[in-house]
Amino acid sequence: MTENIKKRPEQLDYIFRPRSISVIGATPRKGSIGREILHNLITYEFNGKIFPVNPNHSVIHSIKAYSSILDVPDSVDLAVIVVPREYVSAVVDQCGEKGVKGLVVITAGFREVGPTGLQLEQELIEKVDYWGMRMIGPNCFGIINSSPNIMMDATFSKIYPKSGKIGFLSQSGALGEAILAQATEMNLGLSMFASIGNKANITGNDLLEYWKDDPDVEIILMYLENFGNPRRFTAIAREVAKVKPIVAVKSGTTTKGAAAASSHTGALAGAEVAVDALFEQTGVLRVSSIEELFDAASALAKMPVPKGNRVSIVTNAGGPGVLATDALINLGMEMPEFSEETKQAIRPHMPPDAPINNPLDLVAGAGPKEFKAALEAGIQDPNFDSMLSIFVPPITINQMEVAEAIVDVKNRFDRPLYACFMGVSWYSQGFEHLKANGVPAYIFPESIAHALARIDKYRRWRDRDEGVLPSYKVDGAVVRRIIKESLQRGEKEIVGEEALAILNAYGIAIAPYQYANSAEEAIEVAGKAGYPVVMKVNTPKILHKTEFGAVRVDLRDSSDVTSAWHQMEEKVRSEMGGHEKFSVVVQKMVKGGVETAIGMSTDPAFGPLIMFGLGGVYVEIMKDVSFRVNPVTDMEAREMVESCQGYKLLTGFRGSEPVDLDLLTESILRLSMLVTDFHEIDEFDVNPFIIASKRENTAAVDARFIVRPTTP
Repeated sequence: MTENIKKRPEQLDYIFRPRSISVIGATPRKGSIGREILHNLITYEFNGKIFPVNPNHSVIHSIKAYSSILDVPDSVDLAVIVVPREYVSAVVDQCGEKGVKGLVVITAGFREVGPTGLQLEQELIEKVDYWGMRMIGPNCFGIINSSPNIMMDATFSKIYPKSGKIGFLSQSGALGEAILAQATEMNLGLSMFASIGNKANITGNDLLEYWKDDPDVEIILMYLENFGNPRRFTAIAREVAKVKPIVAVKSGTTTKGAAAASSHTGALAGAEVAVDALFEQTGVLRVSSIEELFDAASALAKMPVPKGNRVSIVTNAGGPGVLATDALINLGMEMPEFSEETKQAIRPHMPPDAPINNPLDLVAGAGPKEFKAALEAGIQDPNFDSMLSIFVPPITINQMEVAEAIVDVKNRFDRPLYACFMGVSWYSQGFEHLKANGVPAYIFPESIAHALARIDKYRRWRDRDEGVLPSYKVDGAVVRRIIKESLQRGEKEIVGEEALAILNAYGIAIAPYQYANSAEEAIEVAGKAGYPVVMKVNTPKILHKTEFGAVRVDLRDSSDVTSAWHQMEEKVRSEMGGHEKFSVVVQKMVKGGVETAIGMSTDPAFGPLIMFGLGGVYVEIMKDVSFRVNPVTDMEAREMVESCQGYKLLTGFRGSEPVDLDLLTESILRLSMLVTDFHEIDEFDVNPFIIASKRENTAAVDARFIVRPTTP
C-alpha cells in the first residue's frame, strides 16, 4: 500500500497505455455494460492481456474468467469496474492489494445522486489515494486509446472510432456515444477519448497535462460542464495551447448570481464572463455547440493552421459566395483580390465577359476542369493564406468529379484548402470522397467561415508576444491603513476621499475635489475650482448616482450650483429620510477625454476579474466591456482596450484627439497590481475614469471599493 502518493502525469500511462486489463463485472449477458466493454476490448483487438472477473462464470467470450482480481495469475495495470455501487469499495481494496495502478469506474450512483452518494464517493477517493492508484470516474462512459500499438476501447459504445490525432475529453458520459458517432461520420480520427465522469481523482486538468507532451495527441477537444480548479486550468491550458490547439464547449453557465452584486462590475460579471475571460487568456477556442466543435476540429485535423487571415473563394454559385464573403469579413477575416498573374491563369477558363474577383464565380456550368484550373491558380497566389471551394451541384455536373479535382489540388499543394458542397447529403458520393481524402468538408459556408475565424484567432494568440506583469512604485502602506480602518469600523464599502486616496497611492491620477455642507460652501468651492463644475451627493448609500439623480454636471455659475444643491437635497431627503446628513462633492469638470470604466469583481471559482469598458452610464446600458482573470499582463491589458466596440472613440473619431492608450493600459495594470497586492479587495469600480490625450487631463472622477477580511 502507498499512502499520500504524489500524483504525476506519467501515472496515467497505466490507464491509457496498459499492458493488461481486468474487466471486473464482465458478463456474457446481452445488453449489459460489462459484456459490451469486454466485447469492445476483444473486437478492437486490444494489444495486451484481458482478464474478465466474475464469480459466477469461469469463461466469458471464450476467455478464462476469475472469481476475483486477486485470483488473476499475472500483474494487472488497469481495472475497469462495472459492479453495483455497493460492491465498488471492496473491489477497489482488492485492486489495491493486487497492485493495480489504474482504475476506470463505470459504476454510477455516487456524488451525482445526492448526499449518500457524495459520502460514498469521498470514501472511494480515500481508498484510491490510500492504495496509490489513479482513477477515472466514477459514473463515466469509459476510455479509448486508438494508437496502433494499444488499440484499447474500454467503453460500452457500439461505435469504433478510427485512429487519428485528436484527444477528446468529455465531462458527460451521455454524450460519449454521440461524440464517437460524429467523429466517425466526419472521418475524424481519435487518438484518445476519455469520459471522466465525476472527476473524483483524475480531472480534466490532469488529462490536459498528460496530453501536453503526448506525441499521439495533436489537437484537444473538450466538453466541459464545470471547472474543478480554474486557476490550475489557466496555468496548464496556457502552456498546452502554445503547442496544441484546444477547442472547448462549456455548458452549465449562468449569470443569475450577478444580480446580487453591489457594483457595476459585479453586475456585469457572471460565470459566462469568467469562462470567456479565462479562455481568451489561455488560447482555448470556445464554441457554443458540439456541431461547432467538430467544424473546428475537422479544419484543424485535416489542414495546417493558415499563416494568416486572407481567404480566397472559388464557387459556381454567386449567392453562396456572397454568404461566405459576408460571414468571413464580419468575423474579421480578409478577402483581398487575386494577383494579376492569377487572373491571367484563370481567364482562359472563364466566360469572355465574366469578372475575376474574390469571390470568384465560375458560373453554374463550371465542372471539374474549371474548378481544378481556378483552384490550382488561386492556391498558389501569394495574396492568400487559405482557399475555400464552394460547389452547388447542378444536375448536369458530376459532383464526384468535382470532388476528385479538389482532392487532387489539395494533394499537390501545401496551402490549406477547404470545401463546401451545398445541397448534398453527408453521405453523397462526392462529400464522402472529400472526407475520406483529408479535405475539411461542410454543408454550409457559414460553418467553415466560423471555423476559419476561430482558428485564425488561435493563430494570433499562439504567435503573439506573451507580455509581462510589470511592477510599479506604489504606496502600499496607505492602502493597508485605509482597508484596516474600514474593516475595524465594520464598514465593507470604501468611497469618497478614502477611495480616491487608494487610487492615488497606486499612481492613478484623481480629479481634484472638495466637500461642501451647504449651498454657500458649494458656491465658494466651485468658485475656487473654476467653472464648470460637477456636483455629486456624498453618500455611500447611493451606488448608481446618475440613475438616482445624485449627479449634476456642467454647472457654469453660482445660480446653477444653488439650483443643483436644492434639487439634490430634496431628492435625497424624500427618498432616504429627513434625517440623512446631506453634503456634496464638488469637482472641476475634466476637459476633453473619453469616459471609461475600470473595475474588478471576484468570482467564487475564478478569483478576481478585471473589467474595462466605456464609462459613465454606458458601462451597464451598452455593456461594451471586456474581462480578464487577474493578474493581467501588459499585452492582455491592451487587448482588453482594443476588444471593446468603443475602441474607435479612443483612437480619434471624427476629428477628436486620440487618447493616451499607453497611459490607459498602465492604469489597468496598476489596478491589477492593487488587486494582487490586497486580497481584501472583493470588488471595485473606477467610473468614470477619464482618459485624454494628455496625462494632465486624465483622471479618475469617482471610485468605490468593497473589502472583506481575509482568512489567515
